[in-house]
Amino acid sequence: MRVKPYHHGDLRAALIAAGLRLLEGRAGGDLSLREVARAVGVSPNAVYRHFPDKRALMGALALEGLAKLGAEQRAAAETAGGGLAGFSATGREYVRFAMENPALFRLIFSNSEQPGLVSHSEGESSDAMRFLRANAAQFAPRGVDSSIFTLQAWSMVHGLAMLILDGRVPVDDATIDAVFTGTSTQ
Repeated sequence: MRVKPYHHGDLRAALIAAGLRLLEGRAGGDLSLREVARAVGVSPNAVYRHFPDKRALMGALALEGLAKLGAEQRAAAETAGGGLAGFSATGREYVRFAMENPALFRLIFSNSEQPGLVSHSEGESSDAMRFLRANAAQFAPRGVDSSIFTLQAWSMVHGLAMLILDGRVPVDDATIDAVFTGTSTQ
């Protein structure tokens, strides 16, 4: 059986979508250009028309993953009704996103192709980081610089996510909720 050649107006988007699908359910981000090309139904050489190398493809996947994380955090904040409950919901969503997308999550934060993407600095950063800074500025305790509070909040959620992903902390939804509300799970 012959594979039907890929003919579409946006091969780059199709390659990114296939890469994201291939990362689902994986613990690590080990992905080859050939694997992505095969998933889309194109020759490996076709990938090079849009991505000069694997690093560039992984950078595009990281960008797309961070956009997805940011969108899910915004939705969680809105569902919680905004305010402090919404701010806490963004933290819970961050940890849950990591648990549901471990390979993508690791890729987002290990990708050197986009060094400023998740930077704490005010310069180039993602929409997700700008959203965190805006939220943290609203809820920083009196006397605490909002940039420091942003770093504290990010450190807490990222640290918890990594502890879970690395198998250091066995966690379920009730425990995640308890971390963010300060209540007991028992």
